Amino acid sequence: MKSPVKPIFPLRQQYLDSLAARVRVPDYARGARSNWIVHIGVGGFFRSHLAAYLDDLLSAQGGADWMLVGVTLLPHDVAIGADLRAQDCLYTLVERSAEGAQARVIGSLAAVLHGPDDPEAVLAKLTDPACKIVSLTITEGGYYLDQGSGQFDADHPDIVAALAQPQHPRCSFAYLATALERRRLAGLAPFTIMSCDNLQGNGDLTRRMLLAYIGLYNAELAAWLAREGAFPNSMVDRITPATTDVHRAWVRERYGIDDARPVMTEPFRQWVLEDKFPLGRPAWEQAGASLSTEVHRHETLKLRVLNASHQVLCYLGMLLGYTYAHEAIQDPQVRLLVTTTMEREVLPLLPAIDGVDPRAYLASVLVRLANPSIRDQLERIGTDGSARMPKFVLPSVQAQLANGGSIELLSFAVACWFRFLAGHDEQGGTLPLTDPLAATLREHALRGGPEAGALLSLERLFGPLSHTPAFADAVGRALRRLYGQGVAAALHATLAAPAGTAVTGL
Repeated sequence: MKSPVKPIFPLRQQYLDSLAARVRVPDYARGARSNWIVHIGVGGFFRSHLAAYLDDLLSAQGGADWMLVGVTLLPHDVAIGADLRAQDCLYTLVERSAEGAQARVIGSLAAVLHGPDDPEAVLAKLTDPACKIVSLTITEGGYYLDQGSGQFDADHPDIVAALAQPQHPRCSFAYLATALERRRLAGLAPFTIMSCDNLQGNGDLTRRMLLAYIGLYNAELAAWLAREGAFPNSMVDRITPATTDVHRAWVRERYGIDDARPVMTEPFRQWVLEDKFPLGRPAWEQAGASLSTEVHRHETLKLRVLNASHQVLCYLGMLLGYTYAHEAIQDPQVRLLVTTTMEREVLPLLPAIDGVDPRAYLASVLVRLANPSIRDQLERIGTDGSARMPKFVLPSVQAQLANGGSIELLSFAVACWFRFLAGHDEQGGTLPLTDPLAATLREHALRGGPEAGALLSLERLFGPLSHTPAFADAVGRALRRLYGQGVAAALHATLAAPAGTAVTGL
């Protein structure tokens, strides 16, 4: 006999009591609070990380006086905001591993505003004295950093448009600056600005880039913010793949929840941050976050091991025809490349952290990458390579060169990216390229072909490495092997070479 069909409930506040027998639901009042965090960018990572931490805290302390308001700014964010508003800003978070799944409904997000629809509503929320923190997940490219010079990119189209009409914001920096000026003129303190993006020294970088932008048109505001503002550094970590229709159907069938925006993630999560919140903050440490004065060391470990492993894995994996991270890392040669690259050319130069074993951390990364339930798409991991490669991989190249170490494996990873940028695999299939510099990267990759010089000439990405012979030679050799021998054979030859030996053959 078939088991009875489970009734399907739309995900709404009014149905939470009915869903409580199936999944954990918010057990706290979701009404008004005295303190607000306005978060710009309500994608999957924010909803699996910051929003989940606050949901835990609200469940543990029903009286915690904080809630979140989300803000979207980009055209492709219209749908996500509409979907979340239609379900009372609730969504299902599912932690999946090989051992099983745990689902819960997150209630810490109270509202989602779309800036282009009503800029003044966003500015009013940012200017409200109850707004104590503004947090950001705007991706690496949203900070307008010129990768080559390390300076603010004042020529970016977003910035040119913002400077032309500073009182009519469209990008995140323009909204922040406009709201901060209104707060200053009203005699209010600036809100704390907390980046939750994967950037080295993300708080320091946010401060530097935002002040550079504001300084271009309002010196008085820049001086006030430099004096009064707070920009805590933080390190965030949780693998969160993009939501698909398969995920939506799975949540519907397994839990009887009709959710347009469920989030799938792994059980692991980590958040290390500086305690720099002049206007106050939630007691995040009671929900598992770590307050530390050594955020830089934690984030260096994470960026150069987990995030760099992603870069080593994703382009090679897509060139070999894999779709998901767990498929690629289960390939013995790919796993060996990731492991050997980290052990040989990354771990030896990482700063020591009390109580942290880098090799044990690497082992945990490999376990996480191999989680078959997450089905993390290589395409997702490979987005915005022009921002991620310089931050996650090239610092280890520079460190190795400074210490006379080998860069052959890291250079092979860069060469795989170059080969990927040509846009097709060895069977003629199309490789997806999502990058703010997509047109430039594709043009240089096609023009250069097996010669790395065309792409290495992009100083905004490679900085001094563009003119470093050892790096150019190593990447050039690897790229010629990829084109001349094929991806699988080039990988085998790279792994077969003794440590510190330049791989030759083409």
